[in-house]
Amino acid sequence: MTNVLVVYTSTMGNTRKMAKAVADGARSVEGAKVLLREVTEATKDEVRNCDALLLGTPMRHRSADARVKKFIEDTIEVLWLKDEMVGKVGGVFSVGGGYGNAGAGVELAQLGMLAALAGAGMILVSLPKTTPGAGVAGSHWGPHGRSGGQGMEPVGITDEMMLAGWHHGANVTRVAAAVKGQNLLVRGNVAPTEEVLAMFQSDP
Repeated sequence: MTNVLVVYTSTMGNTRKMAKAVADGARSVEGAKVLLREVTEATKDEVRNCDALLLGTPMRHRSADARVKKFIEDTIEVLWLKDEMVGKVGGVFSVGGGYGNAGAGVELAQLGMLAALAGAGMILVSLPKTTPGAGVAGSHWGPHGRSGGQGMEPVGITDEMMLAGWHHGANVTRVAAAVKGQNLLVRGNVAPTEEVLAMFQSDP
């Protein structure tokens, strides 16, 4: 069984739609068990026990939502300290509007989330331009659903955008199933001691 965790937050409901499409794509892979969690409800144990993590956010001034950043700091970084995410598979997705067709800094936001996953030692899955739906929801790093028009008017995300999310969820899950239990990443350094970890977790 391949345990897949899809973590997201949403304000207008569009990121929730994309997250559900991503989760449905993951479920299409035989043997996958998929858990869809709002970011404020996801637990360390759920992340610790997953084989793949897909992290989604609405755009906030060329960056991830503050709730996603808090999840990265409070959960991913804590597990990073103990090397508990090494070898897991990761991917990202996003939704947002913004003026023009620039994507409102989507690349910066997605790269920021991917950097956190990479720092934790995860194996990252990008979004090939051959992915169905990538023509309207394509970023090199993960699907992005454009929810606003050129004048920032809310228009929502389309089925074709969610199709890219569906395939991204399936792609990440297939990679996770293929590498599960393989121990592909060599371990040489030693995780910090409990005393060092306590310093990181104590209040300033």
